[in-house]
Amino acid sequence: MKHILLATLSVIAINATAQDKVMTKELLWKLGRVNPVGITDNGDYLIYKAGIPNVEKNTIEYKTYQVTVDGKQVKEIENADGLIKDRNLSPDGNFKLSTEEVKVNKVLGKDRYPNLPESNVYVYDALDYRHWDKYNDGSFNHVFVTNVKTNEKIDLLESEPYYSPQAPFGGEEDYVWHPNGKSVIYVSKKKAGTAYATSTNTDLYEYNLETKQTTNLTEKNLGYDTHPTFSPNGDLTWLQMKNDGYEADKNDIIVRHKGIDINLTSGWDGTVNSYVWSQDGKKIYFNAAVNGTVQLFEVNFPGLTKIAVTVRQITEGEFDVTGFVGFSGNKLLVTRTDFNTASEVYSYDLKLKKWSQITHVNDEAYSNIAKSKIEKKWITTTDGKKMLVYVILPPNFDPNKKYPTLLYCEGGPQSALTQFYSFRWNFQLIAANGYVIVAPNRRGMPGHGVEWNEAISKDWGGQPMKDYLTAIDEVSKEPYVDTARRGAIGASYGGYSVYYLAGIHENRFKTFIAHCGVFNLESMYGTTEEIFFTNWDAGGSYWDKNNAAAQKTYAQFNPKNNVAKWNTPILIFHGGIDYRVPIGQGQEAFAAAQLQGIKSRFVYLPEENHWVLKPQNALVWQTEFFNWLKETL
Repeated sequence: MKHILLATLSVIAINATAQDKVMTKELLWKLGRVNPVGITDNGDYLIYKAGIPNVEKNTIEYKTYQVTVDGKQVKEIENADGLIKDRNLSPDGNFKLSTEEVKVNKVLGKDRYPNLPESNVYVYDALDYRHWDKYNDGSFNHVFVTNVKTNEKIDLLESEPYYSPQAPFGGEEDYVWHPNGKSVIYVSKKKAGTAYATSTNTDLYEYNLETKQTTNLTEKNLGYDTHPTFSPNGDLTWLQMKNDGYEADKNDIIVRHKGIDINLTSGWDGTVNSYVWSQDGKKIYFNAAVNGTVQLFEVNFPGLTKIAVTVRQITEGEFDVTGFVGFSGNKLLVTRTDFNTASEVYSYDLKLKKWSQITHVNDEAYSNIAKSKIEKKWITTTDGKKMLVYVILPPNFDPNKKYPTLLYCEGGPQSALTQFYSFRWNFQLIAANGYVIVAPNRRGMPGHGVEWNEAISKDWGGQPMKDYLTAIDEVSKEPYVDTARRGAIGASYGGYSVYYLAGIHENRFKTFIAHCGVFNLESMYGTTEEIFFTNWDAGGSYWDKNNAAAQKTYAQFNPKNNVAKWNTPILIFHGGIDYRVPIGQGQEAFAAAQLQGIKSRFVYLPEENHWVLKPQNALVWQTEFFNWLKETL
């Protein structure tokens, strides 16, 4: 049933009146998750979904809304059918794109031996036997074209053992109609088994519906080619990384114009997150990390003229522009977050340079709580560089008090530490529990130039660890830091950082918390599913004695090698279906602590991957997190 609501629609009912109330884990898991669907054809309305966690049912339930692009009128609708142009329909409306799994290889015992249908055996002849949180059962995502009139379907990958969309996170951004309606461009890494696990060489392929022929459009590039779109003038555009095996390489915008590939961002010292063409085809807008935030940029498109290509940052502020929704006249609609606010949709007026909030899903909840104060400090590192460090202070902060302080270690390792809003590593929630957070933009983070970002590869335990210690030491000079009550926390590479710091911290910290962290680089190499990642970041295999870079990594930067120096309580979280950093990493670390008599706790999440996605599991995670800090800090 449709009904009209106020523009300040809030899907959260919170009974609170005073600003002395703060974020709680229970409130965090009542906040809505805003997912834009698109803009109506006339440009007047935004369609979005608001996902509301249902803790009792352990699910997230979504409702669909329509709001005017000025944010003044909003109503709940049953669905978005017919309101937004279907990007999957061909320009002439005769064909439609879709995706489905196709069984290609006989991997299961019951597939190989039909007379044994109750077997639960998997048989592999190569790597790529599991990815992210699933074992490969011989099925692959494929793009299909369906004739709308006859319902005839064409598998564009022709039953090949390759993925498109890409596993595990690929979606509609991995395929697009050519403007002529006669072909489809799709992304695929056409490698199988061990070759797939050791490479990042995705390419753009064009399937011609008339000739039924497939052409590799980016064969010469050996790294990632992703996110194909077409300009308003029909030029193929995509994102490209150059080096095979380097998942965090500089990401550039490429335009194929009159048969020539033009790299619009090659001279810009940064890496692109995502992009959208302007409506007139004269420029591209993109978002990218810069100095601890994610901002909007624009780059002009000169074609083959002698006009210079110029990249220009067009927004600034303490927030992250996390994604593009589309245009409504001169307004560009995007999603935005900051450390105190979950994602909402905003419009940015490209002429007036003015922001306006469109969705208001969580306004009521936030209006009744005190927010964290955020400070940015620039600290000199041991090698004389300037490093940005965020300091997040508790709500209603009193500078005359002393606070327990946590060093936050970001994962990635090459992910940006910007104004994100996580429903697990939530700075607002941690600060609301009375902790100061020190969050350094250490070596290996986008937003400070390509050289800074690349410096962490093959140096995991080197300068980045010095950056961490410099950050906590410098901020600890502030009178509000209780130097007798400091801890270090982090996940993934951040978990690795915790394990490594536990052996070198020289009693700086009183407690540690690691989630899905890398503890043993040798066993990590043999069990992680994306071998290209460890090959690049570690320098190669641990058994290659002629590889100096790899041997240095395994000898000097392996947390297990310093475990005899551990002397501090440690809490370890690990997901049972995490195949990026497999469960054995957490088990080895817990055993090392227990067998040395160190106070430690192991929280096993059997059905969670590298993240924690189920509401009740997340609440247990956060309860254990804060209980541990109370016990040990």
